Amino acid sequence: MTLKPQMPSFDDEEDSKVPSGLPPVIDAHVHVFPSSIFSAIRKWFDEHAWHIRYQMSTSEVFEFLLSRGIKNIIALQYAHKPGIARQLNTYLAKKCRKYHGQVTGMATVFPGERDAEAILQEAFDDGLSGLKLHAHVQCFDMNSEYMYPIYECCSEYGKPIVMHVGREPKSEAYSCDPYELCSAERLERVLRDFPDLKICVPHLGFDEIYAYKNLIEKYDNLWLDTTMVITDYFSIEGKPPLSHYRADRIMYGSDFPNIPYAWDRELKELAKADMPEDALEKICFKNAEAFFSLHK
Repeated sequence: MTLKPQMPSFDDEEDSKVPSGLPPVIDAHVHVFPSSIFSAIRKWFDEHAWHIRYQMSTSEVFEFLLSRGIKNIIALQYAHKPGIARQLNTYLAKKCRKYHGQVTGMATVFPGERDAEAILQEAFDDGLSGLKLHAHVQCFDMNSEYMYPIYECCSEYGKPIVMHVGREPKSEAYSCDPYELCSAERLERVLRDFPDLKICVPHLGFDEIYAYKNLIEKYDNLWLDTTMVITDYFSIEGKPPLSHYRADRIMYGSDFPNIPYAWDRELKELAKADMPEDALEKICFKNAEAFFSLHK
């Protein structure tokens, strides 16, 4: 599935609270950036994908979700070029301190840049709780030698990685081809080499959805998040229901605010999902608490 200009954007009805009947909710996939980068991202989406429905600053993102009943926000960012990671990490750490106990921030680094390990160490010492990487934007090969110091640093600090290394959704506007860099097979090498490193792949792995479903059965250090995939926005043939997954390795994530539909669209899908209450609790908050070590 390739992103393309003028994809649908919806003004569907939204509610002002998390759907009734759901357990507490942690949103494990929320994007935040300084205003200049947020503006550039919105422009990119307008030109190459969909119109982002929620045009908000970082603080507005936090206030919007928290006021609607989200228990904790996992705030993600990524450096799209070398030399800006320190600035982004400082920015997010400062924001998180204003929302202590409600927002958990993830660091960024540009793979292969000079002092990558030091950048991460500084970010973790400043209170950030893990690392976010995006292979489509940062164009890294997860099996390259320059990645291993990053994995080692996160493993030594006990910090997880949210790593977009699924092949979809791809775009011709990217400067690299995700199909050349990303695959479940490539990720499996990392999982084997770093058994103590917790990794989450967003979007349930998307087009390789069954391969990633099998990987979480095989590896205890892999999690997946639901971001956008349990809605009907992307057409995924033969998509297995969440009740068929290993329940202790799936986390709810929204992709807010960079979405083309109502903020609670995915939550409404969870609310009507046919699954045991304990499985729903794991997906909505317990797995995120474990993955991001929120009680430590």
